[in-house]
Amino acid sequence: MDPLNTQHGMPESEAAAEARRLIDDWASKPVRHHPTSFRDDTEPPAFGTTPPVKQEDHRIVPAWAAGIAVASIGVGAGVTGIGCGAWLVLQGLSSVTLNGVLMVTLPFAGLAMAATAIGGAISKARAAVTKNVFEGPVTHHTEIHNNSTTRGAFFARTRNEIR
Repeated sequence: MDPLNTQHGMPESEAAAEARRLIDDWASKPVRHHPTSFRDDTEPPAFGTTPPVKQEDHRIVPAWAAGIAVASIGVGAGVTGIGCGAWLVLQGLSSVTLNGVLMVTLPFAGLAMAATAIGGAISKARAAVTKNVFEGPVTHHTEIHNNSTTRGAFFARTRNEIR
């Protein structure tokens, strides 16, 4: 069965006439051309102000998406600033010498030494001189109870309880 040559309800001559009529009907209609550009050839005024021309607002991006884009740019700029600051700090730390470290930490070490000396002097001054002498027997009692249990065969686990 050939679907191209099989008649489905209309003789071939009648189908050809109908096809010709549809093609002629389509060809007789004018083709609409949509301009893709416009050129205004009128001369602008030599002086004076030009009245404003209303321009329609055709936004491509929704307002919420534009807000997110602006926020992400701000976050990116902030992170970039933090990264630059960290880079500067690390560059400064990489150029540290032993003499520089000693000069920076010397005042802190001096303050710490002075605070320790003052604290020790205060501690010695406040301490009362006491002499405790204990007379009597001293006993020491130690008692160990060891319970050891092993569970399992291949992967055995031993548990020791010492009280």
